[in-house]
Amino acid sequence: MKNSILFLVYPVDPDPEFIGVGRNICIIIDLAIFAKNIVLKKKVVLGISGGVDSSVAAYLLNKQGHEVAGLFMINWHDTTGTLAGDCPWEDDLLFAELTARKLDMPLETIDFSDEYRKRVVDYMFSEYEKGRTPNPDVLCNREIKFDLFIKAALDRGADYVATGHYCRNETITVNGVTEYRLLQGADPSKDQSYFLCQLSQEQLQHVIFPIGELQKKEVRRIADEQGLATADRKDSQGICFVGKVDLPEFLKQKLLPKPGNIIEIPSDLPVYEEYASLHREYLKSHSGYEHLCNKFSYTLLNGKVVGKHNGAHYYTIGQRKGLNIGGKAEPMFVIATDTNENNLYVGMGHGHPGLNRWGLFIPDQDIHWIRRTGILQPGEKMNMMVRVRYRQPLQSATLIRKDDGIYIMFDKKQRGITPGQFAAWYIGEELIGSGVIQ
Repeated sequence: MKNSILFLVYPVDPDPEFIGVGRNICIIIDLAIFAKNIVLKKKVVLGISGGVDSSVAAYLLNKQGHEVAGLFMINWHDTTGTLAGDCPWEDDLLFAELTARKLDMPLETIDFSDEYRKRVVDYMFSEYEKGRTPNPDVLCNREIKFDLFIKAALDRGADYVATGHYCRNETITVNGVTEYRLLQGADPSKDQSYFLCQLSQEQLQHVIFPIGELQKKEVRRIADEQGLATADRKDSQGICFVGKVDLPEFLKQKLLPKPGNIIEIPSDLPVYEEYASLHREYLKSHSGYEHLCNKFSYTLLNGKVVGKHNGAHYYTIGQRKGLNIGGKAEPMFVIATDTNENNLYVGMGHGHPGLNRWGLFIPDQDIHWIRRTGILQPGEKMNMMVRVRYRQPLQSATLIRKDDGIYIMFDKKQRGITPGQFAAWYIGEELIGSGVIQ
């Protein structure tokens, strides 16, 4: 072993008495170290946003010895509906340039605005028009950041693509086949795996998440220590690449105002007792879950008109702001929207039974699995942890796979289950799959 160390430091022939043993060991170790360096030092194209997370990701990749190039995406030019004071992409680009200059990293911009409008924004308008609430961030990641961006990076000779997301991935082998797991970020308060719940194996194989093992405070500390301009910059909020918006104003680009009634539904509506009875039966026989996963339907006859609105398509389940209903003992919340009749249904209080449900349904065509193995087959069921919105604590639930889709029954009632949003399910720290809530 002493001879081996000498061989690695000084490229000279070993003592003859070690021939056949020491030399072979030396050569193996030398090749292993050489091969490891070849694997680790790759060309990585980083999606740099002008925020602290992607800036620190760039620093860490540089520190690891990779050849790093920044690629800044411009996906939206229209400022209609954006709130005053929100940072436009020009500001983001300035901070990206400051980071690139500090790290001596090449930086290029690329414009995906046409595709972003077609794949993300038009989808938003379409869903809101149907009375559903889409998640543009999930769509943006699936369609833009991890599709068009990856293709652009590979065209530029990248071995890998990196982003500043707080999540992790790892490679495993199942029955001789390589698969890629998507894991929660190490910082539970910043975990962004939910936003990546629609990624595929083809996308994950190219991706590195440099800050996935870090806490947010560590990221800020590194940025400060390295003198990065983004160290104290606030995190971005609002719609992916659009920013904070006044949603009705934003939607008015395509969905015109349409006055209608706001109808209050009483908490003692008979359908709620029927729902409670069905749940009691489910606990006994594990049957009838299909009805428990259906949304509640209302008509004008179920309640009383308490106000007016400018378009049911501007509202979402669980919404409290913008109703302008006064004189109530508790806050009013949207419990259902009917864009066909242009009616908005509301209920009083967080505990209103119309706001809280035991289950949800995802049609078969809207189910997505991250990996190719471990897929729940029709007739099977499994206990998993589920969330139906970003940052919601994971909820214990039973997934029941049938021919028509997946029924998800929760151990506890869930507030504000919203059609159009994504439900994502986990086993341990691994995100297994997701789907659009019907």
